[in-house]
Amino acid sequence: MLVVNSTALNGARRTGELTALADGEPTDVVVIGGGITGTGIALDAASRGLRVALVEKRDLAFGTSRWSSKLVHGGLRYLASGNVGIARRSATERGILMTRNAPHLVRAMPQLVPLLQSMGRMERALVRAGFVAGDVLRKTAGTPASILPGSSRISAARVAEMAPAVRRDGLDGGLLAYDGQLIDDARLVAAVARTAAQHGARILTYAAASEVTGTSLRLTDQRSGESSDMSARAVINATGVWAGEIDPSLKLRPSRGTHLVFDAAVLGNPTAALTIPIPGELNRFVFAMPEQLGRVYLGLTDEEAPGPIPEVPQPTSAEVQFLLDVVNTALAITLEGADVIGAYAGLRPLIDTGAGRAADVSRSHAVLESPSGVISVVGGKLTEYRHMAQDVLDRAIELRALDAGECRTRNLPLVGASANPGSSVAPMAGLPESLVLRYGAEAANVIAAAKCGRPADPVADGIDVIRAEFEYAITHEGALTTDDIVDRRTRIGLVAADRERVVDAAAEFVRCFG
Repeated sequence: MLVVNSTALNGARRTGELTALADGEPTDVVVIGGGITGTGIALDAASRGLRVALVEKRDLAFGTSRWSSKLVHGGLRYLASGNVGIARRSATERGILMTRNAPHLVRAMPQLVPLLQSMGRMERALVRAGFVAGDVLRKTAGTPASILPGSSRISAARVAEMAPAVRRDGLDGGLLAYDGQLIDDARLVAAVARTAAQHGARILTYAAASEVTGTSLRLTDQRSGESSDMSARAVINATGVWAGEIDPSLKLRPSRGTHLVFDAAVLGNPTAALTIPIPGELNRFVFAMPEQLGRVYLGLTDEEAPGPIPEVPQPTSAEVQFLLDVVNTALAITLEGADVIGAYAGLRPLIDTGAGRAADVSRSHAVLESPSGVISVVGGKLTEYRHMAQDVLDRAIELRALDAGECRTRNLPLVGASANPGSSVAPMAGLPESLVLRYGAEAANVIAAAKCGRPADPVADGIDVIRAEFEYAITHEGALTTDDIVDRRTRIGLVAADRERVVDAAAEFVRCFG
């Protein structure tokens, strides 16, 4: 069993670990990719007693892992399409996250379908049947109702209370169910990475892998330009939509999912995710979801995204208009382009089956070995990251005869969960609610560890991120640049106007603590 190490990721730790690897430190597993899948694999490997290094050429959660709907799905959509296996696994993994791994980051989200005149009797029956099936999935997964309540029908008055902007004419109450919601997807990635580091994994951002084989690669420090060769008993490719750059034999079919960002006040500060059926679709919806920092995210699309993979995908004007058109069918107000204060798009790394719409392509994952011996995991979805990590690592252990213990991640609390030994270090009383939502049991340490002036002051008026969080991103969460802080550790950057207000402060923190 590995000795528990510090959870802090920072520049000094990164430099020391790069040096150790360049000096030939023995490594069992190298994981390429710092998204949710890659960090999940690193945690699984390290907690089994393997010597593991994760290398990521950009920052943690740089790719698809930060562009999700921030949902931990129970698999209801997949049940509706007949994919019982994914539905059952999704419900199980959701329960594990909510009760054991990350109860501080995943909470029950009310999911509200307003019963409007435009929704026929058959559609209502299908939604209700789906919600009841979701209740069965929750119970089968063993998730208690105290964590994730059951579905119900509610009155029109209650609908209006939870979603004040909803259309009132012809409103016949609503159907209410619950799913899992992340405070933020990039924060989950950071928590998994730090927990992997806690168990001895080397987490190296801005470190690019090239000349990759099943047992070796060339590693280049993107900041210094220095390169070195390293070897390992297994190399795992977890680079998502970029997986084909590591293994050209892989055939992926990226699908773009777009979200729009609104000031929550425009929609009356809703407390539930307004869920609107897409006309002509049986099991697809648009969601207007209340989020941190006083925002509502509206999503999402499912569009083909052929061609070269961009570093940062961009929404199209057609997708923006599609989302506005669908949500406006359920609103008493009319949302327009001028109300959109931000937008983002992510690419799903779907396996190319060669037929059908992108929306209909399976969300199952696959573990594949290239001719050179690189083991790749492709496809899948955020909710199932732990299961995917276990699957690919089990395969690697078998193929490479690695001496590893049994998988432990099913019951392993992440940094920030109260059961994690590295989380609680100071009293929690009197802390801002937003800080606790983002850091859980570690929240008090964010302020206690700060050396900056005025640590509890907001980084800008009207933004509920405090100065200590900028410092903590650098000293404990591996942020090396201004963009790392603003765009991935705090998500302020999703709104360009807010980003401009804090970017200079973030740059100053990098100069002082980086």
